[in-house]
Amino acid sequence: MTLARTLKIAFSGAAALALVACGSETEQAADLAGEPIAAIPAPEGMEWRDVVQVTDYDGYLVGNPDAPIKLIEYASLTCGACANFSVTGAQPLKEKYVNSGVVSFELRNQIHNGIDLVMARMVRCGSPEAFHPLADQVWANLGTVLQQAQANPQALESAMQLPEDQRFVRVAEVTGLLDFFAARGLSADQARTCLADAQSVQAIAERSNQQSEELGVTGTPTFFINGRKVDENGWAALEALLQKAGAR
Repeated sequence: MTLARTLKIAFSGAAALALVACGSETEQAADLAGEPIAAIPAPEGMEWRDVVQVTDYDGYLVGNPDAPIKLIEYASLTCGACANFSVTGAQPLKEKYVNSGVVSFELRNQIHNGIDLVMARMVRCGSPEAFHPLADQVWANLGTVLQQAQANPQALESAMQLPEDQRFVRVAEVTGLLDFFAARGLSADQARTCLADAQSVQAIAERSNQQSEELGVTGTPTFFINGRKVDENGWAALEALLQKAGAR
């Protein structure tokens, strides 16, 4: 897919901010029942919730990479249901289940619009360990982020007429995202450098398209447990499935 085609998809709609539905129809998960799994110690001097690696799917996996229960979330940074899961479930998931070494949690982006795409590049701009905290900060402040992004649609449209190595930087400027991320540890200069790399931005959108088609991800949040897509997308129901699979 060409960059122009990627941008046309990503920035289509009114000021590129019309959000797609966050829910999705999923296949019923197969039986996940399993015996309780004992905690798996982290390497000496470490905690599993602090261990992060980038996967072959460009997801950011936190926890024991060899955990017997593998939880994957496809999420949009502009999705309200994803924000709700982050606010209600991210902390107990990481503290109780990921830190036990029994569950790993991999977060992958599904891109819904242009602002989503710019933020997906920005959360990748620092160290791998910064990815989850920055994404959680976006979701914790989603109303403010989207309000600022929608405040000046004319400036956003003008930004999209710039050359490829300038347009994403300008989008981040006119939507307040440079300031938002700078207040959370990602310097404006660092963000500009990342966003000026148009090929890296394009790659995120293309991976989103490819993986969504490959795995049947039609909305967010969508969760997989040990490779099986599950119907639940709220923390209480998802926790019950993790426990059923053996996490205690």
